[in-house]
Amino acid sequence: MTTIIVALRVTLVTLVVTGLLYPFIMTGIAQVLFPWRANGSLVTGDTGQIIGSEAIAQGFANPAYFQPRPSAAGENGYDAASSSGSNLGTTSKKLQDRVKEDLDRLKKENHEALGPVPSELVTTSSSGLDPHLSPEGMLWQVPRVAKGRNVSAERVKAVVDSYIEGRTFGILGEPRVNVLLVNLALDRQFGRPASLASKTMTYVKH
Repeated sequence: MTTIIVALRVTLVTLVVTGLLYPFIMTGIAQVLFPWRANGSLVTGDTGQIIGSEAIAQGFANPAYFQPRPSAAGENGYDAASSSGSNLGTTSKKLQDRVKEDLDRLKKENHEALGPVPSELVTTSSSGLDPHLSPEGMLWQVPRVAKGRNVSAERVKAVVDSYIEGRTFGILGEPRVNVLLVNLALDRQFGRPASLASKTMTYVKH
């Protein structure tokens, strides 16, 4: 009986400390020090509506927008509630067919792009929700985006260049560009694409 009572006490103390006190304290500290990050790094449009999260990728079907890496999160990809990779190996016929299909589509949609298709545009991240591309992955898409917006490639490239993020602390990771932030910047600078101008703001590919 003594052993049972000790075990129950330990369980109760552990539950209170790790299940209640610690989460509440950490949540409070985060809300005070990093409220925007703690609340999801949400990005809003010009009218205040929530467009998405800076930390979560979403699909863009319109050729006037930059496209992120493909996603295996959820049934149709980019499902923030189902973060995951495909877990398919390099010998998987399903994976090979998907990569080939994406390669064919990218070459067709970006026929003016220079050089081979960057590998990141046909490979998913482990989470399926990576919001960044390398500068090379973005710049490869510039001709298509510029044509879709009827502006010069140089002006689109300038927007991309202004959003390049360096290595974290100068040493960790690689230079990267947030796809959603660049697409929003393009809308602010050049206006929304003609095919979307009369529609309700929708960035997520359904």
